[in-house]
Amino acid sequence: MEARASSSLPGKATFVRGILGGLDAPVAQTIVAAGGDVAMVIDRDGVIRDMALVNEQMAQDGAESWLDRRWSDTVTKESQGKVHEMLRDALQDGRTRWREVNQVTATKGSLMVRYLAVDAGREGRVIAIGRDNRAVTDMQQRLVAAQQSMERDYSRLRDSEFRYRLLFQTSSEAVIIVDPVTRRIIEANPAAQILIGGDRALLTGESFIKLFDADSEDQAAALLTVARSTAQTGRTDMRLTSQKRVFLVSASLFRQDRGSQCLVRLSPLEHVAPAVSDSVARLQAVMERMPDAFVVTDDALKILSGNSAFLELVRVGAEAQVVGQSLSRYLGRAGLDRNLLLDSLRAHGFVRNFNTVVRGPFEEQEDAEVSGVAAPDGAGGCYGFTIRLVARRASERPAAMPEIGRSVEQLTELVGRVKLKELVRETTDLVERLCIEAALELTKDNRASAADVLGLSRQSLYSKLHRFGLVNSAPHDD
Repeated sequence: MEARASSSLPGKATFVRGILGGLDAPVAQTIVAAGGDVAMVIDRDGVIRDMALVNEQMAQDGAESWLDRRWSDTVTKESQGKVHEMLRDALQDGRTRWREVNQVTATKGSLMVRYLAVDAGREGRVIAIGRDNRAVTDMQQRLVAAQQSMERDYSRLRDSEFRYRLLFQTSSEAVIIVDPVTRRIIEANPAAQILIGGDRALLTGESFIKLFDADSEDQAAALLTVARSTAQTGRTDMRLTSQKRVFLVSASLFRQDRGSQCLVRLSPLEHVAPAVSDSVARLQAVMERMPDAFVVTDDALKILSGNSAFLELVRVGAEAQVVGQSLSRYLGRAGLDRNLLLDSLRAHGFVRNFNTVVRGPFEEQEDAEVSGVAAPDGAGGCYGFTIRLVARRASERPAAMPEIGRSVEQLTELVGRVKLKELVRETTDLVERLCIEAALELTKDNRASAADVLGLSRQSLYSKLHRFGLVNSAPHDD
């Protein structure tokens, strides 16, 4: 019967029977290497004497260059103390806890690896088992970016809610929010409370129908029914019970929290403005409070008016400073975008999600998205545009190729000295090569994915890679 092995250190995991002592050296090496992405044998002087790389990506990053170097010399300055502590603790206690170390590689610069150091038991050697931690690091970075984006969205939502809540509370027009199913009041602004029952009237939870006298109750019920069916009603004359006065009452249906609610407006009959003027005033108020920039121009893109968000976007203090100016002064790239916008508006009557840039007073630029519409015939020939910055949603793009400008200059210098056919061929080759390099960078040098992005077969892509000498730029096929 085999004797049980006893642990010399409290809390240290050991096998019950000492069977592993008879394992062959190749088997022991395989077990050690399988514990992580990299396993290193380090002597008493801290020099890496042997290494087993399981992670192919780490091998491509140049991890083999660590051999025959001090482990502390292969890490960043802030990680050198961790390395010394791990080697010391491993020799004293037999093993250490997992520690994160920034390894320096030839291709990636700095690489996060999580290490566990174990005493090898021979000649003061230590085995360091490491796990590539870049996937966790990338996920943490994406999580932080997503959290920051959510916080910015929440801040904008909170600001918008505050503005609309302020408008609801300070409006001089009586406004009531009603549940169209139960016909009970959900909320009423101060103007409605004063109009219906005085300053201390508590309307929340009360029946909307009971606000009106007996002759108008059927009209009030019908108003909510029509609003549920058509989403908006016309104005109806109804008499309130509290003041015995006739009011014009209208209702609009809106959805919130997966339910429907009605916004009911009450206007005294003797103070009602013409419907057209009231509608225009409401429209102007909404446009002024829009969070997105809105601007109206004539058919030559001369600015007629702009809301506060547009003035803030172009860093202008008053509307009078932009009226009469050309929109292309603040929007578009060197006149090109102006022509494209006008052509689309004149041909189709609208343009949607047009990518361009917004320029400030000092020529600073920000990426923007523009949607525009032409006014109907007979409206005086004007256009309306909404402008939204898209810098926050911009995805990572490959860096611009530094040789583009130089190559174009070289080609233009050949005009008059080389035939046009040869110039076109060279230009085509240049564009083709840049597109292939961009696709390879976008797909992390995956040739199969790059071929799909470019709409080419793999064989065609391989042929072009050899043609342009880019074979070493695409080592992966899957």
